[in-house]
Amino acid sequence: MISESLIPPIINGILLGGLYAVIGLGLSLVFGVMKMVNLAHGAFVIFGSYMGLVLLTVLGLDPIIAIVLIAPTLFVVGYIAQKFLINRAYRLGAEPSLLITYGISIILANLFQQIFSPYFKSLVTPYAIEGLKIGPYSIPLIYVLDFIASFIAMLVLHWLLNRTYVGLSIRCASQDPVAAKLMGMRIDHVYALTLGISLFFASIAGVFLGLTFPFNPASSFTYLFIAFGVVVIGGLGSMAGTFIGGIVLGLSQTLGSYFLGVGLQTFAGFIVIFIMLAIRPQGIFGVKE
Repeated sequence: MISESLIPPIINGILLGGLYAVIGLGLSLVFGVMKMVNLAHGAFVIFGSYMGLVLLTVLGLDPIIAIVLIAPTLFVVGYIAQKFLINRAYRLGAEPSLLITYGISIILANLFQQIFSPYFKSLVTPYAIEGLKIGPYSIPLIYVLDFIASFIAMLVLHWLLNRTYVGLSIRCASQDPVAAKLMGMRIDHVYALTLGISLFFASIAGVFLGLTFPFNPASSFTYLFIAFGVVVIGGLGSMAGTFIGGIVLGLSQTLGSYFLGVGLQTFAGFIVIFIMLAIRPQGIFGVKE
């Protein structure tokens, strides 16, 4: 029998896991297709948060509506970065591309600091601070919106990968890039599309992150670790695993806060990641190679 006091942290953990899942979605996609670790992923998530902030403060555009401008912009940024910068390093091996993405993350973090200052910002809207009453329990409305956004993002990505020619190309490139190239497929173009799609979803994560938590330039690295945690728990390259990994990480933090205190909730999440690495390093849905 679950104690009634445990129900709110369980609900919040599952809903918060939706946000974590969409944060890790793009990182998992890039690794699944290119076997490349994008160390700039957290910086691109925060890029989406800052774009939402600019559109909210300058144009008064609601951040969720602004996604129709932010997500395509980040797609183009990702496509160009992969096509003209990262692909060149990727041909030389995994290490150069790792260094390139790390360099991009440092540049973006410093750029954010110069433009927006090192202080925390947030996307303040009426619904971001409202609560939703479900029976005797009150949960943050934004957590519900995070989970809905994550679920929709998963469905869209699943449709894209399984029902479109672009998705077929991405799956071919991920399974056997050499054979795909011999069949005439432009692998560099497919990789650029993959990073573009990854940043498309990273920007959505950034907007909902900004609505849920304060952020600053250093948050790039915090949420890179969150994204790593999600894909380590769920399994690198697995979309379903990313969703489950986000929920497990969200639950570990809210239950860690309940049992150990708010100050140790992040620590509780790291403990779960370390346990997963020790007993199942390929993750819940990952395949041992």
